[in-house]
Amino acid sequence: MSIKEDAQRAHANLLKVTDPEALERINHFAFNEVQADVDLPDRTKMLSTLAYLLGMQGKEEYEVMLPVALDNGVSPVEAKEILYQAVDYLGLGRVFPFFKITNDVLTKRGVELPLAGQATTTLDNRLEKGEETQMRLFGPQMKDFSKKGTINKWLVDNCFGDYYTRKGLDDNDREMITFCYIAAQGGCEPQLMAHAQANIKLGNDKEFLMKVIEQNVPFIGYPRSLNAVSVVNKADEAVNGKN
Repeated sequence: MSIKEDAQRAHANLLKVTDPEALERINHFAFNEVQADVDLPDRTKMLSTLAYLLGMQGKEEYEVMLPVALDNGVSPVEAKEILYQAVDYLGLGRVFPFFKITNDVLTKRGVELPLAGQATTTLDNRLEKGEETQMRLFGPQMKDFSKKGTINKWLVDNCFGDYYTRKGLDDNDREMITFCYIAAQGGCEPQLMAHAQANIKLGNDKEFLMKVIEQNVPFIGYPRSLNAVSVVNKADEAVNGKN
């Protein structure tokens, strides 16, 4: 199958009887026009969409799209890694409901839980490994960042040491989904700028990030998408200079 066919069928099951006109335009735009116009691998599209749906608190749409993602390039491990990493960027209060949704979807598909562990750090070395990861992603200026305040320390040991060090997704995947969480929740433009720059430095360039934004316009809408476009343009200028 394909994202187009799977997603259109899933939404038709919910809207065909009650909202046929809305369904026609939703399915055409989100799963025909956008999928045709956005040149990204299916896996990348679905990783980004799951992260966006977490960021915007789209629980019902996440429940619809998670099976589509699992049928189009996203593994159960990858889906769980998107969920786990979201805790740091969105907060446990917002992410916790998605644990039940994700586990229910996986269980119904015959996936045995818990999945194989993906942690590479311990409670003893998470600060050290978190700093190594943060420096790799953001540069040597991040050395001793953890000594500049309590929240700074938590960012290093918890955000980077607990999550970015895990297997299941690589650095490029993790920076991309972080960009998606932040773009979707809105109001965090300084952090979005920092992670847009980190993406660009990793090789997730301006063109790539623009495609990620475009893929998710149907889910998040135009205002936050246009905000993200503006941030990416500024981030690219900061990293690469003006054309």
